Amino acid sequence: MPTHYQGSPEEELALDTYIKLTRATDTIHARLSLASSMQALTISQFGVLEALYHLGPQAQNILGEKILKSNSNMTTVIDNLEKRQLVRRERAPDDRRKIIVHLTESGQEMISSIFPMHVKAIQEQFSVLTIEEKRMLCDLLKKLGKR
Repeated sequence: MPTHYQGSPEEELALDTYIKLTRATDTIHARLSLASSMQALTISQFGVLEALYHLGPQAQNILGEKILKSNSNMTTVIDNLEKRQLVRRERAPDDRRKIIVHLTESGQEMISSIFPMHVKAIQEQFSVLTIEEKRMLCDLLKKLGKR
């Protein structure tokens, strides 16, 4: 559904583009949240496990920046992962105010087993685009994100 805002053609196009981008993102997230690779994880929980898997232990606030979540939201996400024994928290020895999040052995096993399936689920979501369209979309989104 395009915008109903009555403005200049440039304003209407910007709003319409924003609406389509947001809806596409929400739709892809909704589909991926139903994928078997999610193992009853939320998108945020999966993001934390994936970041720790690829980057190693991280400060909790840095994890929040990486997956674009607020500090208060990250506390809840980490609490829930900790309850499932997928991560553990540790105070940084050099700064006791800093909390470092680590994957547990169970967390490492889970993310290493489900990540390849998740990549395939993502690949499936983007299969409607040609390789050239995916490259173009990447370039456009990068340009938009750097503005």
